[in-house]
Amino acid sequence: MKFYSISKRRFLITGLLVVMIAAASLWFLSNRNDYPTVSLPGGKAQVFQLVTGEFSSELPGGKKIEAYRWDPGTIVVESGKEVELRILGVNGHEHPFHIEGTNVTGIVKKGEETVVHYTFADPGTYKLVCDLHETMDQNGPMIAYIVVQ
Repeated sequence: MKFYSISKRRFLITGLLVVMIAAASLWFLSNRNDYPTVSLPGGKAQVFQLVTGEFSSELPGGKKIEAYRWDPGTIVVESGKEVELRILGVNGHEHPFHIEGTNVTGIVKKGEETVVHYTFADPGTYKLVCDLHETMDQNGPMIAYIVVQ
């Protein structure tokens, strides 16, 4: 009968590698459906930080063009869970808005934060639309997509 001896150092290194691989596997599998959200204590709401942004440029003839945006342009939320949108007005004097398919309306003013609370019951894609910048002719479209899963 053959006996193999393993040094204490090799035994510890092998054990450490097994633990690291197991931990990495668990982390990878548990985070597959995570989205960029922040939960309040007690898991009460998903919190999203948004800002108003502006892109501007000048054409060769001297004409100035600009477009307004929500940033980020797409967020993913869970249906049936309260969502808190914290929207900071950075560019533009004000942005009156609505969320299509809901009764949510509001105004984001430059230098101020507007907070919106809503629970999306039905899965789908909802548009956060600035009423002043809905089309290209209005320096838009200033639309963000709220994907409810």
